[in-house]
Amino acid sequence: TVMAILGVQMFTLRKFTQNEADLAATLHKVRDIGYQSIQVSAFGPIPAERVQQLCAEAGLNIAATHVSWDRFRHDLQRVIAEHVRLNCKHTAVGMIPPADYLSPQGLAKFVSEAAPVIRDLQASGISFSYHNHHHEFQRFDDKPWLQKLLEQAPSINLNLELDTHWIVAGGADPVQWINKAGGAMPLLHLKDFCLDGDNKRRFAAIGQGNLNWEAILAEAAKHPIEYYLIEQDNCYGEDPFACLATSYQFLARFGLS
Repeated sequence: TVMAILGVQMFTLRKFTQNEADLAATLHKVRDIGYQSIQVSAFGPIPAERVQQLCAEAGLNIAATHVSWDRFRHDLQRVIAEHVRLNCKHTAVGMIPPADYLSPQGLAKFVSEAAPVIRDLQASGISFSYHNHHHEFQRFDDKPWLQKLLEQAPSINLNLELDTHWIVAGGADPVQWINKAGGAMPLLHLKDFCLDGDNKRRFAAIGQGNLNWEAILAEAAKHPIEYYLIEQDNCYGEDPFACLATSYQFLARFGLS
């Protein structure tokens, strides 16, 4: 199998990507840690050409993006044009409004809306993935919503972009889910899960929480996953660059880079 490339899901660094000067400095720091790629998410109003240039100057490639469901549905041609400028072959929807879609009827609605979006993206050489949180593990007719989505995914060429933290938060097993979805998953989100002093669930740097990384990474290596994207939604006052460095150093022990 091809070794997956480590990248940063840039939502982690959203405070440092709101203008060109900050973004340029941030991208160099990400490359200096050792990461080779990024997933564009929550950037300020910086044109796609400039984002691509700044990434090239920092020696990073753009693995993927997160785009809102609203833009996929109503601004798709511009989204495609941006991806061409970014030289980016993968995109994902970070979240669809649960109030509208988290039901069997909502699932049918999403599948019907997604079909033409995915068709047009694919015609331009861009894959589409669905990124989970924990709510998709709600069960309907004795199956998690995400299982129902996965069963319908091949009919519309939908990929999953699984998130290890949110799978565990949903009470499920990342190893089992990577096994289920891994054949149609170019992107995997690596995110750890710990408890704080009040027993509240927290995001953590990779290796600083309780996920079973040996088993997760062994399973992931069996599948044609192109990018492992590291994300920490909240660093709770710690320097997010230091958190990303901790994650990188931990993953490097497994031969990843």
